[in-house]
Amino acid sequence: MILKIIIVSILVLQCNANCGYQSCTGTKEGAINVHLVPHTHDDVGWLKTVDEYYYGANNSIQHAGVQYILDSVVSELQVNANRKFIYVEVAFFERWWCHQTDSTKRIVKQLVNEGRLMFINGGWCMNDEATTHYNGIIDQMTVGLKFLEETFGACGRPLIAWHIDPFGHSREQSSLFAQMSFDAFFFARIDYADQAERMKLKNLEAMWKSNPNLGSSADMFFGTLYGPLYGPPHGFCFDEACHDPPIQDDKNLSGYNVDQRVTDFISAVQDQAKHFKTNNIMMTMGMDFEYENAIPWYKNLDKLIKYVNEKTNSTNIHLLYSNPACYIKSLNEAGVTWNTKSDDLFPYGDAPHNYWSGYFTSRPSIKGYVRESNNILQICKQLEILEKSKFSSEVLKRAMAVAQHHDAVSGTEKQHVADDYARRLSAGRARCQELIGTTMTSFVTGKTGINEAQYCEYTNISICAITESSNKFIVTVYNPIARAVTDYANIPVDGNVYVVTDENKFVISSQVFDVTAETKRIRRTRKGSSKVLVFPYSVSALGWSVYHVTAQSYLTTNEMNSKGISKYTTARIPFNGDTIIKNKIFSLSFDGTTGLLKSMTNLLTNTSIKVNQSFYWYDPNTGDSVSSQPSGAYIFRPIKSTPEPLFNGKSVSLSVIEGNLIQEVHQQFQPWLSQVVRIREGQEFAEFEWTVGPIPINDNNGKEIISRFDSDIESENTFYTDANGRQMIKRQLNHRDTWDYKITEPVAGNYYPVNSRICIKDSKAQLTVLTDRSQGGSSLNNGSIELMIHRRLLVDDYRGVGEPLNESGQFGDGLMVRGKHFVQLAKPSDAGKMHRSLGEKLYMAPMVMFMPSAVANTAKKIKGSLLQHQIPENVHLLTLEKWGDDTVLLRLEHQYEKTDNADLSKNATVSLKGLFADFDIISVQEMTLGGNQLLSEAKRLKWKTADGLVPTDYKPEPVSADTLSVMLTPMQIRTFIAKIKMH
Repeated sequence: MILKIIIVSILVLQCNANCGYQSCTGTKEGAINVHLVPHTHDDVGWLKTVDEYYYGANNSIQHAGVQYILDSVVSELQVNANRKFIYVEVAFFERWWCHQTDSTKRIVKQLVNEGRLMFINGGWCMNDEATTHYNGIIDQMTVGLKFLEETFGACGRPLIAWHIDPFGHSREQSSLFAQMSFDAFFFARIDYADQAERMKLKNLEAMWKSNPNLGSSADMFFGTLYGPLYGPPHGFCFDEACHDPPIQDDKNLSGYNVDQRVTDFISAVQDQAKHFKTNNIMMTMGMDFEYENAIPWYKNLDKLIKYVNEKTNSTNIHLLYSNPACYIKSLNEAGVTWNTKSDDLFPYGDAPHNYWSGYFTSRPSIKGYVRESNNILQICKQLEILEKSKFSSEVLKRAMAVAQHHDAVSGTEKQHVADDYARRLSAGRARCQELIGTTMTSFVTGKTGINEAQYCEYTNISICAITESSNKFIVTVYNPIARAVTDYANIPVDGNVYVVTDENKFVISSQVFDVTAETKRIRRTRKGSSKVLVFPYSVSALGWSVYHVTAQSYLTTNEMNSKGISKYTTARIPFNGDTIIKNKIFSLSFDGTTGLLKSMTNLLTNTSIKVNQSFYWYDPNTGDSVSSQPSGAYIFRPIKSTPEPLFNGKSVSLSVIEGNLIQEVHQQFQPWLSQVVRIREGQEFAEFEWTVGPIPINDNNGKEIISRFDSDIESENTFYTDANGRQMIKRQLNHRDTWDYKITEPVAGNYYPVNSRICIKDSKAQLTVLTDRSQGGSSLNNGSIELMIHRRLLVDDYRGVGEPLNESGQFGDGLMVRGKHFVQLAKPSDAGKMHRSLGEKLYMAPMVMFMPSAVANTAKKIKGSLLQHQIPENVHLLTLEKWGDDTVLLRLEHQYEKTDNADLSKNATVSLKGLFADFDIISVQEMTLGGNQLLSEAKRLKWKTADGLVPTDYKPEPVSADTLSVMLTPMQIRTFIAKIKMH
């Protein structure tokens, strides 16, 4: 009987729902309507870890306890039916929700259904926009939106995107939000000069043309908060931690101040209103971790609304409790014609010498770890569909969602918080590696529920116990891309000669060489291999391959040559003349005097450039907060515009390895800085693997390290950087599209986020550098590309973190970082195909695992695929994820822009019928990008612009129920919940 009452009451709540735009009431026609938006901004880690913030622990650093905020707000919302509140960070809300009683949950659902508690944005966190990859952004939004949809239904579905704290804003982020069917996008941090210009022109709110490939369907209405930042007007913070005077309204008591408080607030309203186009303005009433005690906030806001509205007839100002959705509804109904913009909002500067372009590189290790963890997560989600166990990807899924936060992967958190992010990722990776290993074991041996596979975390420094200690082992490779991939395995070993065989017992050519001295230096006291075994592998689409490796005690040169086995290759010191390494596609020349890169040639197209590559360091400003803004975790501010060379001016120490598979040039620039330049047979790029650190500070000076390519390409001060791994954005030196840019910081003001690639070009050649993690980069001179790869700073930059960016690393003397740049040279017409293809392979790289010799003796199914056939070359299988007992979340992405390639920028079609080997897709429902709403039900608000009403309706080609064929246009992502039947 009790259960029936609960079910009936929930159904009544849902039937009586008056949420979303339907809950918006209280504006006054003809008056200036002031939408007061009570809110809190709760960082998912920053000065404290996410757990410390939730519980209110470690308050000696910062007083903040999110659980108490939600407790107090829910209580106070029940006092007055007019009160409203918005909440953003689902990572915190979900924790709190799980600890509530059924009674409290019913109350909260009622508040949500009445639109009094509204979820805004809806992601697991408020992600960064500069250093995040689009795959990570979509995934973290999906985690949060799915929880809201399953918990609250349509009334929990956010209408507005809300990025009030990230430090600059990406055009791709706006495009993704449009595809998630948000009606507007609000933020607070834009360049100080841009803000001033927009205020003067009443242009703080406008339409953003987010993606030229998708047309106006990706247009997004945006609003820049008036400020200060995302807080209340000066003098009207009523939080316990604030010191502004409350509203004292009893004339019988001393301190009565209603008249003065009303006058001050009306003045603030008038100051703000003159910068906006309509008679509606929004004031954000809250700040970081506020409302832990919601009583003073709501009690004073109740009074403020009452006493200001008593004077509406004379002031024409009307206050109301509101939220961003209701504010947007009022703007949309105002009949105003809105301006448009199409550039992005990077870099963010809060003053003439304060550009937040340092965080593009800050904490390079955590940036690399996040990118690598995303790779593992995608594999884990794919293989999880085949498992009948619990969702083993959940821990990593949530850890990755937290890591997208704008004080996580950005590198702007305190050190112990960065350690906590890494710990979470490590725990999630371990769970996923167990699932992947178990699945690979079942593929190879037919045994289920057993994990014989080992994943070696430190192969990049040649540490892997099983391959070092075994004379015979299996190498398994899983490919998460829906097309066949050929690449190279690099395996730590201690022998000189190995035989590698494939599934047909054919011998695979291999090469063995010594680990570098730099690798041994990085390992310090840790044991590792003395040599590296390299061999090429081929893996089918969404498939796996198995290779047998056996050590040989002795083989003659003739025996090795006859069997295709490469002998142990040693390094040599070049003597006279230039050094050239090459394959059949690519050639690099190194100067015989300096040892530096001298030229680069694409042998297939006979495209050649002169190019020098070396390392430099910027001397960071270390001044105090008053006289001179220093470099720090957020801000990049070098003392001078010309960096100091890390090349001694004569020659770098050089050695060369030449083999049948790989050719390498080893360069030593400093005792703490080295590089291996590598070309592999069959690959159309060169790999520049750099090792940096510990950056020396014995001169009491920090350093910001860059790698720079100086070429003879006539780039005319124009370069291109990617937006979150997708669109390429045109950049011009010392230029902004929407205001007259004044050069105050010629280096930092021209730095942009490089999430995956940066390029320059002229009519003959394009030089593209792809990265293995997010970095800051620019082209400060004609024909030049530079990327910042590491930073070590000894002072704080006074932006809140309260800690210098001085990472001590594992051994306490400074962080060591090893990373890679992948360099391509092509004709401009060919470059798009090359960098799109390589970019996909880098962030969705095959996963290499190892099995012991005992398994090698019983190996059965040593090659296979989860697909019946490949998908088109220009289509990427973005998401394949278990959604329910018999459903999967499926995303297909056209990964080319309209201008990338004459052939591959055309529309593509994928048939889902019979695509997968282990299950059939029975039917599909097309969803918005976040996976939380049927696409057929998504209707975005229309806005009047000079180009007409936008956005246009998003109407992709329908999916035939018979053929399940999906057509994709350039840059389009289509999302489906597919009902499946396992074989």
